[in-house]
Amino acid sequence: MNYLLAMSPSGGDAGGGSMVSTLIMFGAIFAIFYFMIIRPQQKKAKERESLLSALKKGDKIITNGGMHGSIAGLDEKTCLIDFGNNVKIKFDRSAISVVETAGKEEKK
Repeated sequence: MNYLLAMSPSGGDAGGGSMVSTLIMFGAIFAIFYFMIIRPQQKKAKERESLLSALKKGDKIITNGGMHGSIAGLDEKTCLIDFGNNVKIKFDRSAISVVETAGKEEKK
């Protein structure tokens, strides 16, 4: 019996303090990930969604492929884009990367 107590480093209370410091360290790492990665990404997604929902007819846009045009019509998930010379193509709203309204450029 005395042999088992002699083998443990602090008599039986081993690992109590290190468990608390480990939990604190994991909490700190989670907080860093939340404030440096997760929260900014959620904020950016909210901004993009609000800008895409605020599209209106006549806005000048740039698609993800780099095509410049203006919005000729809107549906719930798609928009009809006029590229000039009577060329109109229907795109998903998610394909729009930049909206230029009244001289301002809003990146998405």
